Amino acid sequence: MSFIILTTGLSWYDKLVEKIPEGQLFSWRAVFDAIPDLLGHLPTTLGLTLAGAFFGLILALVFAIVKINRPKVLYPIQAVFVSFLRGTPILVQLMLTYYGIPLFLKFLKLKYGFDWNINAIPASVFAVTAFAFNEAAYTSETIRAAIQAVNVGEIEAARSLGMTSFQVYRRVIIPNAAVIATPTLINSLIGLTKGTSLAFNAGIVEMFAQAQILGGSDYRYFERYISVALVYWVISIIIEQIGRLIEKKMAIDTPKISQDTITGDIR
Repeated sequence: MSFIILTTGLSWYDKLVEKIPEGQLFSWRAVFDAIPDLLGHLPTTLGLTLAGAFFGLILALVFAIVKINRPKVLYPIQAVFVSFLRGTPILVQLMLTYYGIPLFLKFLKLKYGFDWNINAIPASVFAVTAFAFNEAAYTSETIRAAIQAVNVGEIEAARSLGMTSFQVYRRVIIPNAAVIATPTLINSLIGLTKGTSLAFNAGIVEMFAQAQILGGSDYRYFERYISVALVYWVISIIIEQIGRLIEKKMAIDTPKISQDTITGDIR
């Protein structure tokens, strides 16, 4: 936010950019001139990322628990649903969500007479829904592996103290699994941040959409794409560094079984 204020509220950045030579085939001035405009849409990108990650993490935990316990009714549904999410492109899922949810709500409105304005639902709701389910489909495997890597002795000790299954998950399994899964979850967050660039297909003006708008105004598409690539690169580096600080704070010492099972992004 402070960078946005400095680059838009003061003239120093504009003066600095004006000193960059304007090329005919390629212009570095166009690259850096676009950055303040792109940062103006950074809150939209971060909002989609954080909301998708939050709801995706909750869904992933549910999917992981269902896969571990394998209830007769829920497990087949979860298996088919996750297989569909992992077997189809995120862009297709975004379009299915963008057009499918309003169609489903319209059906409920006609059948049950619900009085709501479907057109008033912001496009960001559909985008977050698609990102959350897609993220959950992949992250659930990370969480499942992390849960199964928790020391069985700690789980048995908790049960011997009279804890219920819910208490065992809340006090023992989830805290330990979170420590194991954190490095991979940080990588997933970086991937989700980059994936939000698809939100422009749902009419959301985030950073990538703004880059396209700027490119269309002067046909400097290549320069604008370099601008947005630099911004995404810096954001990814920041998230990675924050992840390392979290790992040090939590004193993460991932067991070998966890490293063999969950390291890397399976996407």
